[in-house]
Amino acid sequence: NSKTINKNETNNFVPFSLVQPGSYISKVYVKVQNPLEASGCYMERVHSKVRRAKEGLVDMVAQGLSGEKPVALVESEQMLCVGSSLTGFGEVVLEGGQVIRLQAPQDGRSYILVPSDYTSFMDRHEASANLWKTLTAVTGLTGATLLAGIVYNYFGKQDDRSR
Repeated sequence: NSKTINKNETNNFVPFSLVQPGSYISKVYVKVQNPLEASGCYMERVHSKVRRAKEGLVDMVAQGLSGEKPVALVESEQMLCVGSSLTGFGEVVLEGGQVIRLQAPQDGRSYILVPSDYTSFMDRHEASANLWKTLTAVTGLTGATLLAGIVYNYFGKQDDRSR
């Protein structure tokens, strides 16, 4: 059986700021607080390497005890490249006269960073919602048709027996 396990994961991040390109006021910027808490795939993979797992005496003993045989180790590095366009959904806090902080909402709502603009994000979610509405309607109609067929057959057979 194949399964993936993250045995060692290191997350290092540097706080970054978002500045609107071509803005007249270059002193105002948005500081993104804890970007790794945000959902959404906004980072680009800049490094990926697959290595074979080491096979030594200690590894063979560990394999015998655990019943798992490591096959490969995957190293990958993702980052937000300079100049990337990014849209954030979260709580906005004014820190000073010229600094706005984007952070995870305190009331538990989602904190999202996406590499697209607002309209494409909303279009994607509306398309998903329309798909679920269509599937719900088709499932409902199928269920109603089956139920009507069963009821018709049941009462139709009773009418045939009474004659």
